[in-house]
Amino acid sequence: MLEVPGGPLRHGYTTGACATACTKGALLSLIRQEPVSASRIYIPAGEWVDFQLQDVDVGAHAASATTVKDGGDDPDATHGARIVSTVSWLDAPGVVIDGGIGVGRVTKPGLPIPVGMAAINPVPRKMIQGVVEEVLAEYGVRRGVKVVISVPDGERIAKKTLNERLGILGGISILGTRGIVVPFSTASYKASIAYAMNVAKEQGIRTLVLTTGGRSEKYAMNMFPELPIEAFVEMGDFVGFSAKHAKRTEMAEIRFVGMMGKFSKVAQGVMMVHAKSAPIDFGFLGAIARDVGVPSHLRSQILDANTASQVGDWMLEWGYTRFFERLAYECCAHVLAHIGGGMRISTDLTTLNGDYLGGAHIDG
Repeated sequence: MLEVPGGPLRHGYTTGACATACTKGALLSLIRQEPVSASRIYIPAGEWVDFQLQDVDVGAHAASATTVKDGGDDPDATHGARIVSTVSWLDAPGVVIDGGIGVGRVTKPGLPIPVGMAAINPVPRKMIQGVVEEVLAEYGVRRGVKVVISVPDGERIAKKTLNERLGILGGISILGTRGIVVPFSTASYKASIAYAMNVAKEQGIRTLVLTTGGRSEKYAMNMFPELPIEAFVEMGDFVGFSAKHAKRTEMAEIRFVGMMGKFSKVAQGVMMVHAKSAPIDFGFLGAIARDVGVPSHLRSQILDANTASQVGDWMLEWGYTRFFERLAYECCAHVLAHIGGGMRISTDLTTLNGDYLGGAHIDG
């Protein structure tokens, strides 16, 4: 567990781990012809985990089992979701894995699952197949098995995710590379950024608009209405990672859109702009103010500012709009240096209410 002030944070388990545990419980129930109420699986993170099963239903040719996904102390949209696995016998040998109600289906290329298949990612598929083969071998059963993973409330849950934009329709994705959800882990967020960019590339998009959140993305969409929705990616705090992956996906241009707080950090060369990653350097903002002609008696106020947004308000009030152009230029220059050139970088700054402040670009 992760130690934090006040005690350790409890990790949870991925939808992929839940689906695997349900599959094992359902198959054991089918073979034994009696309900199995618990399931133990080995996850890629390197540990054995016990899952409690609910609503276990056993028939002569099929069985199903359910567990409730526990996201630990970093719950996401799927925390509390009911994950169901239904297994049935097949006439032909082998393991067939598919998605049922509430599991999305892939409709756009660029994801790790081919178009037309259920959105059950490669690692969960491997885990499910492995546990089926393990149980069959343990009981000496030589029959084919079909596994259908369902999430009864998955279609509603998916509306809280980026699935539709990624071309995953009808429900959530069954995810997980390690089986556990680490509190405040960055891995899943980075994966979603990478998937979004891969989908954009497959759509023929070569210009990405990167924003730090939903509000700035809304402003960006108003700013660039000519771009398709797949061109807009919420990068969160991961400026450097996002820029590098955009270059890896052979994008020609990145357009950053956001507000003073986070982008004043980018202008300093900070590529991870979480509130705890680096403080606002008001001395740096004061230096930019000096360079655009702000007199010293006004600049002295900047050092006592509460937020970068407050500095921006003063620049508007004092009439020094070139400040925003200079700040945006510094953002572009640092990002371009971070990725080693080779792209056009632009930065456009807005107020918290979406009013345009200024921007700049560099052709790298």
